[in-house]
Amino acid sequence: MTQTTGTPTSSQTWPHHDPELDLVLERVIDVPPELVWKAWTRAEHLKHWFAPRPWSISDLEIDVRPGGIFRMSMRSPEGEEFPNEAGCYLEVVENRKLVFTDALGPGYRPKDEPFFTAIVTMEPEGDGTRYVARAVHRDVEGRRKHEEMGFHEGWSTVLDQMVEYAKAM
Repeated sequence: MTQTTGTPTSSQTWPHHDPELDLVLERVIDVPPELVWKAWTRAEHLKHWFAPRPWSISDLEIDVRPGGIFRMSMRSPEGEEFPNEAGCYLEVVENRKLVFTDALGPGYRPKDEPFFTAIVTMEPEGDGTRYVARAVHRDVEGRRKHEEMGFHEGWSTVLDQMVEYAKAM
């Protein structure tokens, strides 16, 4: 797994938070960053928690390195498939930070319809983790659409599922 150099801190401001364009979920969870990292970076773990129940992940391919693929399909409770076209990882800092986007495909190939870039950070806090998931959008319409799709509820639900799953790992 490739790592970037440096250790992020909670005081870092890249990218600058823009409340008109960004959606943010921030919470202190009682799981150490190392388990959060494993849950996010290993397909055998990610598939168990990344879709809000009763939805599920039916297909998943990840290659956690800059330029590596992030692709999955979600299955509805009725069995309908919802494939998410491949995106790619932009930055990978072990146990601290993942940045991925749907604006680029694997190998940094540009795509026609970018929607958002995700920045997930995991900072140690006490015995747990300060977890921040930020969805960065190119315009207000994209942010509004993502919020209406249920960003806060959905990402909060899968975070709860991840914590439950990680505690049992």
